[in-house]
Amino acid sequence: MRQDDPLLAGQVPDADRDVRFLLDSGRAADAGVVFDRIAAEARVVDARWDPAVVLAHRAVLAWQLGRIPLALELAAEGWASLDVDQARGVTAAQAIGMLGYLLDTVGGHRASLGILMESVELARRAGDADTLAHCLSREAGSRLMWALRGPADSVRARLVAPLELYEEVLSLATPGQTRRRALAGSARALVGLGRVAEAEPLATRGLTASQEADDRYTLSLGNVAMAEVRWHQGRLCDARTFAARAVDAADSIRDARLLIWFAEILAAICRELGDPVCEANALRRAVSASRTKMRMLQEGLGQALEQRRVTLHAQEQEAAARQAADRDALTALLNRRGLGRQAAALLQQAVVNERKPWLALVDIDHFKDINDHAGHPAGDRALLEVARLLLRESRTDDVVSRWAGDEFVVLLVEHGDDASCSAGPTAAERIRRAVHDHDWRLVVGDTARPITVSIGVATGPPHLDSLFTAADHALYRAKRAGGNRVEVELAPLPER
Repeated sequence: MRQDDPLLAGQVPDADRDVRFLLDSGRAADAGVVFDRIAAEARVVDARWDPAVVLAHRAVLAWQLGRIPLALELAAEGWASLDVDQARGVTAAQAIGMLGYLLDTVGGHRASLGILMESVELARRAGDADTLAHCLSREAGSRLMWALRGPADSVRARLVAPLELYEEVLSLATPGQTRRRALAGSARALVGLGRVAEAEPLATRGLTASQEADDRYTLSLGNVAMAEVRWHQGRLCDARTFAARAVDAADSIRDARLLIWFAEILAAICRELGDPVCEANALRRAVSASRTKMRMLQEGLGQALEQRRVTLHAQEQEAAARQAADRDALTALLNRRGLGRQAAALLQQAVVNERKPWLALVDIDHFKDINDHAGHPAGDRALLEVARLLLRESRTDDVVSRWAGDEFVVLLVEHGDDASCSAGPTAAERIRRAVHDHDWRLVVGDTARPITVSIGVATGPPHLDSLFTAADHALYRAKRAGGNRVEVELAPLPER
């Protein structure tokens, strides 16, 4: 196929157009080699190009080359990069048109037709004749296929719309593949409407132009158009020849949809001609192409599902790793890092709701004595039990963390029903009493000293560092006073 064809010129990179030209020339292996170079960074689009149209075009290429999972991913990313509600311009029209074409290729005609019609309207508003011709050609091709493959009693009625679309394309399109498609498509629609005399010169012109351009895609369309012209003229041997050429051309460009359709036409001509061998071969090719298409879909969807499973598993592992990084290994409470992450949201909530934040710094009294007299395993059990009590005595939206060693932090915001300037001290006293009244014998055995906690509580501006510093001062006073008590401090206002 000629490299000077205007199809998508200036809208996708030259390498992408090279793949398209190679495919339409029947050089699928060469197209695959070039596409592999692109596929390494298929989702990376240079700033010079509109990502939606490039990704949609690459999705179509990947589909034709049998790279089904990649095609589905690129199509999804192409659609995601479109602002559908604000879509406008030639690139949006092309991107939406190609995504509609891909959906139509998969078999979603009803859904795709609306998308193809939307691309036409976008192209009309953009005012670019070549883009409008291209988008019209896609809609016409979809309507033509489903008209000719639909119920026989409604074929004529449904052929009027694609014929009108193709006539508009021919009034707009410069020489190139879009015009060749329209010549072949118009001829087929005219044949279906019984206007064979008008169809023949269009089919001939389209076929000649396709041969000159070495365009196997439109060559397949032109040959099948000539086959239908000769079939309706009663020249069955000629019709068989043209239909066989159409099948071969569709096979060479790896278009399973066209191959199946044209092989069925060839089989019908051979049946009418009384050539059972030709009919059987044609049906065999149609069945083989259908099976290949189904296998590609199954394998592609299987790969896509597996890739999705792997992605989800990786996301779950990443989330688990993030969560583990924010948690204390012994108590499973938030660690210092986790506290920093969650404190920001809680303190912001305090600002928005105009509520006072409180920070309670909890320290186990004489923790070294527990380790010395009952052993480090008992010390660990004591830390676990204190953590459990802290969670039990705190509200669900309070942030509870292990700060370091035997120190814990509880960060809370006063609610509407406890806005009496004592929410923090009340919570701290509740925690202190719960620890004091707890039966520790099952946890650490009979120790010389019962387990208690000292708590420093602070309130003030919603800044974690200043709240912590003030709570630390209050904790120091609680410790100096003998422990097992709560002291309160007001955090200073930040310097301006």
